[in-house]
Amino acid sequence: MPLTTDEKESIVSKFGENKMDTGSAAVQIALLTSRIRQLTDHATKHKKDNHSRRGLVLLVGQRKRLMKYLRKTDLEKYENVVNELKIRG
Repeated sequence: MPLTTDEKESIVSKFGENKMDTGSAAVQIALLTSRIRQLTDHATKHKKDNHSRRGLVLLVGQRKRLMKYLRKTDLEKYENVVNELKIRG
């Protein structure tokens, strides 16, 4: 189930520079994290759904690359995002 518009707007307003800032690395990491959490719940309920599991692995890899980029470019924002989302960094 994809994110609703209200969920996306709240994430963008929390992590973005303004309400139209959907392309920054911090916002993308936050959006991916919420989607990853949804798919993780789905994967625990439906253990044989390998197609969704593959999508989950791809999203985790994409988030990892974005986090690596953010850590390289803006360490302070990276630490803020990691602490806010409670993910390992």
